[in-house]
Amino acid sequence: MNRFLLGIGVLVACLLAAGGFYAWSKAIPYEEVVDRGPAPQALANPYLAAEHFLRQQGLAVEHADSLERLATLPPNGNSLLLLGERSNMSPRQVAQLLDWAKSGGHLLLVAEALWDDETGKSGDLLLDRLHVQQALSDEPDEPEPTRKKKAPDLSKLYVDNDTAPVYFSFDTDFNLIDPQHQAQFSANSARASQLMQLNLGQGRVTVITDSDLWKTPDIGKHDNAWLLWYLSQGTAVTLLFNSHVDDLLTLLLRYFPQALVALIALIALALWQAGMRQGPIQEPAPRARRQLQEHLSASADFLLRRSGQAALLQALQHDIQRAARHRHPGFEHLDNTEQWRVLEHLTHQPSHVISQALGPLAVKRLSSADFSRQVACLQTLRNAL
Repeated sequence: MNRFLLGIGVLVACLLAAGGFYAWSKAIPYEEVVDRGPAPQALANPYLAAEHFLRQQGLAVEHADSLERLATLPPNGNSLLLLGERSNMSPRQVAQLLDWAKSGGHLLLVAEALWDDETGKSGDLLLDRLHVQQALSDEPDEPEPTRKKKAPDLSKLYVDNDTAPVYFSFDTDFNLIDPQHQAQFSANSARASQLMQLNLGQGRVTVITDSDLWKTPDIGKHDNAWLLWYLSQGTAVTLLFNSHVDDLLTLLLRYFPQALVALIALIALALWQAGMRQGPIQEPAPRARRQLQEHLSASADFLLRRSGQAALLQALQHDIQRAARHRHPGFEHLDNTEQWRVLEHLTHQPSHVISQALGPLAVKRLSSADFSRQVACLQTLRNAL
């Protein structure tokens, strides 16, 4: 029995080995590349490829998150690239940037706003101080089907000693205007100018319409990377693209938290003082002093709120009809005209007063004056009976 089981085991092992060898001989190895998307560093930094490119060209590159870096950044031999949103930049910070450039630094900025002819400014403080304007490009005269067949409108720049221009993929929907003719050179498309560089004191300032051409998806296209190197060559580069300026409340919380706590406490004390009672609390009136008139007034007010005007007026009308039946037997069998004639004889009241008092009640709620007038009329008739 043991020999039989051993033989079965050996046979199964041989079959498995033979099957494995056959599968191994038929298997074909291959490589598969799994794209897991951009790395977290690339997602957090849209200019990561630009930084790597500049380092490969031998330039020192750093990334700053705020304009506080300007306080320790020497102007000579440095380029500061303002690639982020800066709408909250204060006039003092604008003056600091321009003074830094005048002292020998290279400042590159993205135009953020369009020039407004009516107000004479764009709202971009830095752009307005440089006397550079941004407007929308003029539409070409070619019909739409013809424009679609043409190649993309690229910006081009002619460099000294080069016969062929270099091309960049700026957004050509925007146009930079130099009304004072300060620009030393510019990059132009078929419709407009997208780059201008002007001297400022001992330094220089470069203005561009957009910086998307240096982000990771587009920096490898055309001559975009070359332009970034050309503008920054010979300097250390600082890229600032999280240049949001903290608002007043954030700055106060950061530098003066004790003063804010004291101000909040002062406001709370002022509100508490304003809300204090200016005298003794008035105690409710004792029940013993209440008169019959007060009880009647309170009861009438309760009935008015609970049952409404119609119920009170109908009660008065029923009292009048009850009193009239006592004074004139068979009153309830008369029609309205005869009843009003009898009431006119019994009460000596004019007919319009009787018709107003005993007429159909209004569907809508009466005003306070009309309701009081109706009650007074009914009470006059009831008292006259």
